[in-house]
Amino acid sequence: MKESTVSAGELELLMNSSLEVDIQEFLDQMMIYRSGIKEIRTKLEVLDDEFQTKFAYNPIHHIESRLKSIGSIMSKIREKGLEVTIGNIKSNVTDIAGIRVICNYLDDIYRIEDLLLAQSDVKLLRRRDYIKTPKQSGYQSLHLLVEVPIFLSEGAIPIPVEIQIRTIAMDFWASLEHKLKYKTDNEVAEDLRYRLKICARAIQELDTEMQNINNAIADRNS
Repeated sequence: MKESTVSAGELELLMNSSLEVDIQEFLDQMMIYRSGIKEIRTKLEVLDDEFQTKFAYNPIHHIESRLKSIGSIMSKIREKGLEVTIGNIKSNVTDIAGIRVICNYLDDIYRIEDLLLAQSDVKLLRRRDYIKTPKQSGYQSLHLLVEVPIFLSEGAIPIPVEIQIRTIAMDFWASLEHKLKYKTDNEVAEDLRYRLKICARAIQELDTEMQNINNAIADRNS
């Protein structure tokens, strides 16, 4: 077997699981998802570089990426009452390859979306705008599920990649909500969830005002 890029713990989990496929086939599929991340990340970085060259401005503050863990993939499949097979993974788990794009301002979020989706080899599969319509918890972000071709020796393979685009403030809030969700008990969490929801409204106002100030500066300098 060729060298694996998964951790020793994940590889052990895979070997001890009831996965109905060859382990190498599974690892090969994960490599393809990693390639999908690289493809989208490169496109985003090129767009950001172009903006810097043309306008002396970077709409993207930074980019994060992750490949869903083997344990999470298997749990998601089994929650659906399905066998853990490559076919079921490909058909039922769309967020294996994930990218988070952190932007400076609200307008940058939709600017990046428009520029990325204008590329002929990027196909939009699903769009959920939690900025214009936040979740009940207060969560805000633009979620895109896109499909991009990965060119391998045997030809092109379309791969889904989930993209979350948000501002710095939204990302700060989301990281705290994630910590609250998984690291506190329910009694404590109830009060904290209420306080976090108030923060979400403050972030909406902050992002809007920061955008307005940035626009005013740009108008004065034009």
